[in-house]
Amino acid sequence: MKKGVMFSLILLMSMSLMFAQGAAEAGDAPIKIGVSIPSADHGWTGGIVWWANKAVDDIKAEQPGVFEFRVVTADSPSSQVRNVEDMEVWGMEYLVILPHESAPLTPIVKQVQSSGVRVFVIDRGLTDTSFGYVNIAGDNTALGTNSGKWLREQMAAQGLTNYVAMGGLPVTIDTERMDAFFTEMNKDSSLINLLGGNNYEFADWSTQKGLSLMETFLQKYRKIDAVFCQDDDVLLGVLQAIKESGRTDVKIALGGAGSKVVYKMIMDGDPLVKATATYHPSMILDGIHYATEVATGERSDDFHDASSPVTVTIPSVLVDASNVADFYEPESIY
Repeated sequence: MKKGVMFSLILLMSMSLMFAQGAAEAGDAPIKIGVSIPSADHGWTGGIVWWANKAVDDIKAEQPGVFEFRVVTADSPSSQVRNVEDMEVWGMEYLVILPHESAPLTPIVKQVQSSGVRVFVIDRGLTDTSFGYVNIAGDNTALGTNSGKWLREQMAAQGLTNYVAMGGLPVTIDTERMDAFFTEMNKDSSLINLLGGNNYEFADWSTQKGLSLMETFLQKYRKIDAVFCQDDDVLLGVLQAIKESGRTDVKIALGGAGSKVVYKMIMDGDPLVKATATYHPSMILDGIHYATEVATGERSDDFHDASSPVTVTIPSVLVDASNVADFYEPESIY
């Protein structure tokens, strides 16, 4: 009887201690994570916003009460600077940011990092690399390489020769993509860039600009076998121009980044769209998850005290009919 009473007392004491510990943990203030991203001004950035919110919703459902998030969009570099300043006042401990532009955002990001905020920069890096943060980005060179290799092989297999090319904007990532693309295409001397050499036109990563550029190319060149436009938003404009022209000479249209619309075209057997190389906006989800893993001790925060950023590269994958089902996310807006 005494043993039974003693066992009961020990059990009650253990339960009380466990309850007290749980109550203390439940009473801890949530970890504050700020997410600063551009507004959804085109398909890819729309995807960034969608994937950021998906990451936050998933994490809050899986770990209720552990984190407090602020996901804030900005329509300009100056408004993004103000957003980061506001989140600093709010008391963020971790910052996940996709800069509108690198140079204007670098000073404020460096400032909050120096105050102790752990920083995760998505896509484009900062102009100052003398302090510690994590830079998570897609592989621009691999996007160009994968695209050029696939297009070169497809054109050779189909006996095609003439192509035109479009880039995005005159920025570093565009140059990396296009240089790698032409390196692959130039391995087959039978392929002819109708713009000459390694020349191409900028489509501004815009559907409308893709439409107008392709209209110009169709008017200028009597026969175009293939077009590379580097971006799936631009591709939609290219396809519209081809359709409206009534031309049937174009056999291949290749974009890039990996949009839901293009994945669906590949799945449905579109006659012109057979592949895309990924540079996907879900990288913002990877960044947010990385931040939460550092916050909970699953990953080290040694990067914070480093004298240069740590780079995490997300591979670019060639998506075609053989693997598109693995990438298609029907709920995504991109």
